[in-house]
Amino acid sequence: ALSYNRIPIGANDYAESWYSHDEIGLSDNDLREDFRMEQFSIHRDHRNLIPFLKAAVSIRGGSMSLFASPWSPPTWMKFPAAHNYGRLIWEPAYRKAYALYFVKFLRAYEELGLPIEAVHVQNEPDSDQKFPSCMWTGERLRDFIRDDLAPAFRDAALNTQIWLGTIERGSFNDWIAPTLYDAQARAQITGLGFQWAGKHAVQRTRKAAPELAIIQTENECGDGENTWEHAHYVFDLMQHYLANGASAYVYWNMVLETGGRSTWGWSQNSLFCVDPLSGRVTTNPEYWLMRHVAGSVRPGAQVVAVEGRWAANALAFRNADGREVIVVQNPLLESQKIVAQLTGIVANVTLPPRSFVTISTT
Repeated sequence: ALSYNRIPIGANDYAESWYSHDEIGLSDNDLREDFRMEQFSIHRDHRNLIPFLKAAVSIRGGSMSLFASPWSPPTWMKFPAAHNYGRLIWEPAYRKAYALYFVKFLRAYEELGLPIEAVHVQNEPDSDQKFPSCMWTGERLRDFIRDDLAPAFRDAALNTQIWLGTIERGSFNDWIAPTLYDAQARAQITGLGFQWAGKHAVQRTRKAAPELAIIQTENECGDGENTWEHAHYVFDLMQHYLANGASAYVYWNMVLETGGRSTWGWSQNSLFCVDPLSGRVTTNPEYWLMRHVAGSVRPGAQVVAVEGRWAANALAFRNADGREVIVVQNPLLESQKIVAQLTGIVANVTLPPRSFVTISTT
C-alpha cells in the first residue's frame, strides 16, 4: 500500500515558487533575523499541499504516515542568503533558531490533524543546487542532531522521530559514520534515509546499525520518458534496498504534467501524467510496477528470502494476516516459465517478455 509519504518543509524543486515558512515580511533588500520564529507561518502550504494531504488521508481512511524534510532553511539563516546554494550559518543562535523552525512546523501540522511521524534533517546535504538546497557535512549533521534538534524536540515534548537523511552519496565514512560512531548522536536517531547514490552505503549501514531502521526516501526519477526499461531499473532498486533491510520505498513523483518538466528544467518520470489543456491522464509503466507491489503488500509485511534461479528477479513478502506475495520481473525479451512455491501451493507461471507478475496465496 502507498501509505508512507514524504512532504517538503518549505519549497522543493518542483514548487511553483521558492519559499520557506519564515520569510514573511522579508525582502532581498531588508533581510533581518527572526530567532524566535515570530513570523513563522505555513500559510503557503494551504494553497495546494495541505488540501492534497487531507484528501489523501481521507481516501486512505486515515491510515497514512507522513515524514518530512527541508530542501532549504529560511534564507536569512544561510550564507549566501538565498534558497538555492549556500549553507546554514554555523553559529549557535542560527542553529537553535533552525531547530525551533522544525518544532514550529511539526506543531502547525499537528494542529491540522496531520501529524508528522519523522523528519530527515536535509534533502541531499551534499548537493549545491540551483533549486532550493543547503550544503552540510556529516559532522555538521551529527552536531545539529545531537546538540540542537534533539534537545529542541525534548523541550517541546515532541514524539517525532529524527532520521539521518536524506543521504544521496555513497560514502559511508563521510555521511554515516560521524553520527553512528558518536554514542550521543546515534541515540537520537530512529533511522537513516537514502536516495540516489546513497544506495551504495546501505549495505554497510545495515551491518553497522542493525537496530536502526533504513528507508529509501526518493526513487530515482528518470528523464521524463517513462519507459518500461526504467520501470525494470526501479524494480532492481527496490530489490537492492529491501534486500539490505529497508522497510519503506518512496516513489517520486506521483503526478506530473505531460513531459514532467520541473520549474528549473529537469524532465522526470511519474506514475501518471496529466495534460493540463485536455485533462487527459496517462498511466505510466512505473505505475504498474508499483501496483504489483503496493497492490498486494500491506503495511507491516515482512520481506521473505527467495531461493532458486529466479531469486535475483523476485521480491517476496508475508503480510501480517499470513498472506504471501511474490512479485517477479522478467527482464528478458522472451517468455520464461517458472515454478513458484509458496506455503501450501506450487504455481507454474509463464512470465511474458519484459513483464512483472504477482503471485500470492489467497
